Amino acid sequence: MSRGKLVLLLLIVAAVGTFFALGGHHWLSLPVLREGLDTLLAWRSAHPLLAPAGFFLLYVLTTALSLPGAAALTLVAGALFGLAEGTVLVSFASSLGALLAFLVSRYLLRDTVEARFGQRLAAIQEGVQRDGAFYLFSLRLVPVFPFFLINLLFGLTRMRAWTFYWVSQLGMLAGTLVYVNAGTQLARISAPGDILSPELIGSFVLLALFPWLARGLLARFRRRRVYARWRRPARFDRNLIVIGAGAAGLVTAYIAAAVKAKVTLVEGHKMGGDCLNYGCVPSKALIQSAKLAQQMRHAERWGLEPVDPAFSFQRVMQRVHAVIAQVAPHDSVERYTALGVDVRLGHARLVDPWTVEISAADGAKQRLTARSIVLATGARPFVPPLPGLEAVDHLTSDTLWDRLKDRDRPPQRLVVLGGGPIGCELAQAFARLGSEVVQVEMAPRLMGREDEEVSDFVRQALEADGVDVRLGHRALRVEREGDARYLVAEGAQGEVRFGFDELLVAVGRQARLQGYGLEALGIPAQRTIETNEYLETLYPNIYAAGDVAGPWQFTHTASHQAWYAAVNALFGRFRRFKVDGRVIPWVTFVDPEVARVGLNEQEAREQGIAFEVTRYGLDDLDRAIAEGHAEGWIKVLTPPGKDRILGVTIVGAHAGELLAEFTLAMKHGLGLNKILATIHPYPTWAEGNKYAAGEWKRAHAPQAALRWLARYHAWMRG
Repeated sequence: MSRGKLVLLLLIVAAVGTFFALGGHHWLSLPVLREGLDTLLAWRSAHPLLAPAGFFLLYVLTTALSLPGAAALTLVAGALFGLAEGTVLVSFASSLGALLAFLVSRYLLRDTVEARFGQRLAAIQEGVQRDGAFYLFSLRLVPVFPFFLINLLFGLTRMRAWTFYWVSQLGMLAGTLVYVNAGTQLARISAPGDILSPELIGSFVLLALFPWLARGLLARFRRRRVYARWRRPARFDRNLIVIGAGAAGLVTAYIAAAVKAKVTLVEGHKMGGDCLNYGCVPSKALIQSAKLAQQMRHAERWGLEPVDPAFSFQRVMQRVHAVIAQVAPHDSVERYTALGVDVRLGHARLVDPWTVEISAADGAKQRLTARSIVLATGARPFVPPLPGLEAVDHLTSDTLWDRLKDRDRPPQRLVVLGGGPIGCELAQAFARLGSEVVQVEMAPRLMGREDEEVSDFVRQALEADGVDVRLGHRALRVEREGDARYLVAEGAQGEVRFGFDELLVAVGRQARLQGYGLEALGIPAQRTIETNEYLETLYPNIYAAGDVAGPWQFTHTASHQAWYAAVNALFGRFRRFKVDGRVIPWVTFVDPEVARVGLNEQEAREQGIAFEVTRYGLDDLDRAIAEGHAEGWIKVLTPPGKDRILGVTIVGAHAGELLAEFTLAMKHGLGLNKILATIHPYPTWAEGNKYAAGEWKRAHAPQAALRWLARYHAWMRG
């Protein structure tokens, strides 16, 4: 720290210390100021020029040093100087004090904060540069954060000091008027009956209603600003248009039709979206076939003769597509039409905030207007810009189902690029079906969002099934030599080439953002569409839900968000609901499964959350032993000494099913004691949850009381 900064910091510390040492926090409290109001009024009359100047200086120092008492001083300003003069004094003094606090924070802290957290703050700085004045205005008008905190935090941004000053001056004016006006009424209390005077009651009512009125005015101003360049239709063809018929879009349309809204659902490809056609449904069907093949090879675990499964891969894939066909009617055009949804097949594009243009496969176009629109366009596999990749006909989790469906044998040599959940699930499944699988992952472990022990367990499970797992290998390029194809990666020992017959790229998924008119409307969208807590985009009548909105990419979270999108879009003028994302479960369907809800150890440490771990090994569970799947564990995180559940990780057979009870408990605030007190039928997998709760109870048994009980029982025995 420079000498100038150190001197300034010491002066501030000395000033604040002196303030509290002399009881300034007591003297600037409203009761004390009210008791001395007569003296202050007399001083004001005796010194008509000195009084406002002294008050102005005191207010500036109070706000500049972020001292308590600004609210009380604002009320007293009304009592001493009246509405007009008091408002002028407080308005300029508060803005000047805020500017000084802003500048001090910038001078002392900004360089240090940027040096340490510059990369993390980049998005915030960009947002402040783009829309900082409006955001500051909203905070001043409806103070979500304390007054002094706004001053200090904005000092860390790159907002211009002049912008900060005039926006603060303007934004705080309405609140200053309300408080000063209330202060003028407080000055009139001379008898107990005055407390119930209409003027004073009116002032306090205005004070209470101000945040709500300001929020409404701010919302109205924001809407006018956002919609300024568009012409709103006089009437609408629909109440709601939903773009995308995946999980989020289907549920949104279903809810809208159920409440008798006129809704149109537009799908450009296949009803059911990725989950039905390329993701959850086909992958789980394939995993089940692969699991059975593996059980046949190791039938001795169940007292049977092991056999090498003979099968046609084409028939396996036929079963996968038969499963898709069996589930498809749940998401079909016919079903949703019967439910009252107007289903249109074609590509949808936003023309303006209320108009959607639908282009059918035959080239016909139609425009429909709606009061609200929900974007549920989903996501697609991310394909990295890997040199040479375009020269090979690689697979993704979307394309493999059609590309491989007519083959009698699975790929002999399969390279899976990616060590996330999708890569792990498919690598294990194809290895169990007879492919020679190499899995290449750049990170030092698989499934990096999970705890390290989980990653190690999954790696060992995959290797036991024959997967050649290569961690710490960064893909460099794809090479082709005649008919031979290779993935070249760089590991600790240098470059290595992996020959393949098929290359499956599974390095993640990205939201579908292009081609829907987002750019023309100026809707912010980088990795996902930017939304607020109500799933509103830049335009309050346009919502986004599911993978395209993030931050999760699960079918169940897409359905979860769809409820909020539908209800807010249809009934938001009466009440809006914030998305509840506190308890989100997910499962990776490797074998054994990995299921999680809430925090794991890795995340708790990163967030600085204190926790303790309770662990129950499934090798102790009777049902697991009987079924030959006695591996894995249940791990529960709780605050030290408390049974409240912070998070649960389950590794083992049926982990996804076991997780549901913990998810319910977390959602409704039930602790481990409640799970322990619940009867679980024997012998079931669900007993593992109760035994895990029992492990927590045993670790927190009152040892002193137990020692006394031991003495009591000894005494009773004579």
